[in-house]
Amino acid sequence: MLDERGITDYILNTFDGVESMQNFGYTFFFYGAERMLPFATIAATGNEYERISQLDRPGVFRLNLGVSKATFQALFGTDKVDVSTYDFTALDTMMPHPDYAAQSFICVLNPSDATFQTLQPLLAEAYGLAVKRAQRKPTDTQSSSIS
Repeated sequence: MLDERGITDYILNTFDGVESMQNFGYTFFFYGAERMLPFATIAATGNEYERISQLDRPGVFRLNLGVSKATFQALFGTDKVDVSTYDFTALDTMMPHPDYAAQSFICVLNPSDATFQTLQPLLAEAYGLAVKRAQRKPTDTQSSSIS
C-alpha cells in the first residue's frame, strides 16, 4: 500500500514543473512557481476545519485532486453532490471531495495500489488542467506590449 511519501514521490517524479509546499499538515502540489491553485493535495492531519474524514486516526491521509467537470460527472453523475450520502471516513474509496466537489475535486483516503493505478490517469488530467491554466495567464511581456 502506498503511503504519503510514495504518492508525493510519484507526483514529483512523474510530472514536469511541479512544486510542492507543506503547511498545516497538508502537502500542496502546484504546476509552476506561482502556486496559485493546487492540482492535488495530501491532507495528513485533521484540524478545526477538517473533521469529516477523521484524519487524526494513525496513518490515515486523504489524497485530493481536481479533475475536469466532465470527468467528475462521469464518476459521480453530477457536480452537485449530497455529502450526506458518503462516508468520508471510508478508506480506499473514491469519492467527491467533502468541501470542493463543486470545483470537481475528488478524494480517496489511503488509496491501495490498485486504486492508485485507477487514480494515475486522473492525476495526469489534474496536472494537465493546471498546465493549461498556467499557459492561459498572460506573461509580463505580453501585457506590456500593448500599443
